[in-house]
Amino acid sequence: MVAQRSYVAKPGELEKNWFVVDAADEVLGRLASDIAMILMGKHRPEYTPHVDCGDFVVVVNAEKVGMTGRKMDVRHYTWYTGHPGLRLESYSDRQARKPEDLIFHAVRRMMPKNKLARHMMSKLKIYAGPEHPHAAQMPMPLQRTSKKVTA
Repeated sequence: MVAQRSYVAKPGELEKNWFVVDAADEVLGRLASDIAMILMGKHRPEYTPHVDCGDFVVVVNAEKVGMTGRKMDVRHYTWYTGHPGLRLESYSDRQARKPEDLIFHAVRRMMPKNKLARHMMSKLKIYAGPEHPHAAQMPMPLQRTSKKVTA
């Protein structure tokens, strides 16, 4: 009987690719889950949970991402400042003030909660407009089959 051997990736062994994603008229949650999958490396057959197998992702047009329904106005970010009471801000206000934060926090919350995930998040580059400074890395467009925001 021949024993089957499984492959375990080692750090620095896999080649990192670069992908570019256009976030214009995309649904935030669907976009974030696809980006998290690429950052973790789950799209590769060599995926190993304890090794950073993921690729770099460049997101452009972050200011044009949307949500279905009225979620942009109804849902809120809350945070504690150290003083009595919570601060809260709607998603649409946050998008007007810091458009990159919507995608960053949505992806961060879909990643594992450990040191490796913090390292994986450093491979995410988000830009509000259509321009980015990573043309030298020749990023490939990421093929996605997701629904677009229709409102």
